[in-house]
Amino acid sequence: MENTPPARHPAPVQGARGRVLVVDDDPTVAEVVVGYLHRAGYTVEQAGDGPAALTRFAAHRPDLVVLDLMLPAMDGFEVCRRMREHGPVPVIMLTARGDEEDRILGLETGADDYVTKPFSPRELVLRVDSVLRRARAAVPADGAGPLSGGGLSLDPAARQACRDGRGLALTLREFDLLAFLLRHPGKAFGREELMREVWGWDFGDLSTVTVHIRRLRGKVETDPARPRLIRTVWGVGYRLDLDEEGPGTHADADRAGAGDRHDGVDPAAAVPVVPPTGGRSR
Repeated sequence: MENTPPARHPAPVQGARGRVLVVDDDPTVAEVVVGYLHRAGYTVEQAGDGPAALTRFAAHRPDLVVLDLMLPAMDGFEVCRRMREHGPVPVIMLTARGDEEDRILGLETGADDYVTKPFSPRELVLRVDSVLRRARAAVPADGAGPLSGGGLSLDPAARQACRDGRGLALTLREFDLLAFLLRHPGKAFGREELMREVWGWDFGDLSTVTVHIRRLRGKVETDPARPRLIRTVWGVGYRLDLDEEGPGTHADADRAGAGDRHDGVDPAAAVPVVPPTGGRSR
């Protein structure tokens, strides 16, 4: 990570781009992140542990939280859970661990992005810009009506989703992904395209899209291991099929479920991934 902080933090001004709460127990990391966000035009508050973060969160509701995973007294997962109990707020998690299990747990608790240390503070600012832009765009324009099909129904204004009348507990990014697919049924999208069109990212870890697809299938599919709504299109990416009983359903579902289990096949490609001889399988 770049560890040279700006010389001074300019004072926050009225009409700043938003309020960000930075939670990190490493004073050097926190100072650098706070400084770069100040320079980008954000009003920034800072906390060094979980209880202090929750106190500041309750006193001044931020537009976004940059939250370290490894905190004293209370880890970032628990802090995120408690914040999300008070309503949706965009959260970017910082962690020294990049394991997929950590990413999934972070997404389960409501994180909207995941940045692994060491990182570039400039890139973090771009991530903050992107997540806030998507969160604000999530408020639909007048006249944006409900979406439905295949037993699914979404109300963009209320940010509510149902499957066969049963409410779905979707994160901000899962909701946006499902809404995008419902607006474009029958069309296949690659992971880079979904990352750009749904979340406004021009960069990032493509496996994040795969994780979101898997988790969304777990909430909307009758049998997530044999998906009939969100299909894998080999060599392309993913497609929402509203005709669940269309031709080729079972074969497509079997292959889609297998691909997302990481059995050596890239879920967005048709070519098996073969590790080099003597190499470690991914």
